[in-house]
Amino acid sequence: MKNIYKSAFKGAAVGLGLLASSVMPSTVSAGEIEYYTFPSIYGGTIDTKQWQGKPYLVVNTASLCGFTKQYTGLQELYDKYREAGFGMVAVPSDDFNQELATDAEVKNFCELNYDINMPMTETMSVKGQKAHPFFKAVKAQSGFAPTWNFSKILIGSDGEVIGSWGPITKPLSGKITVLIEGELSKSN
Repeated sequence: MKNIYKSAFKGAAVGLGLLASSVMPSTVSAGEIEYYTFPSIYGGTIDTKQWQGKPYLVVNTASLCGFTKQYTGLQELYDKYREAGFGMVAVPSDDFNQELATDAEVKNFCELNYDINMPMTETMSVKGQKAHPFFKAVKAQSGFAPTWNFSKILIGSDGEVIGSWGPITKPLSGKITVLIEGELSKSN
């Protein structure tokens, strides 16, 4: 789906990926995203197939970022909709040089400071050649790639990317919750 704001902001957004990805959420219908597994920071794996037919949000995170306080909103969003089948994956990444040195430090930081219990991966890359295959698939299908920490990608109940936002869009934003609620109503 073509975003009407895209052309108006395109020139101004060059070099300002942070602003561009926040102001212009991309809503696309570019084909189904395959199911992916992520190594869990708690041990084992996170398999996105567990949310087949349900929406889920994938967010790249960092412990030392100015947007780190969004962990609170992410946990609230997860708590609000998880009983209805909504899923979430927090993906710690040091791609923007703002993550702690070890997975143990990340896990402890999130548990102690934000009481996080949402699914969280081990620290991994979310952009470029070293990106996890999920992020490569999203970029290939929708053109969206994280330009900063706390970028958000919403996968709909049909397995397609239905929205993506930069870090300025808060987790509990109506832009996000209305899509989640719409997808959950389809899947119930």
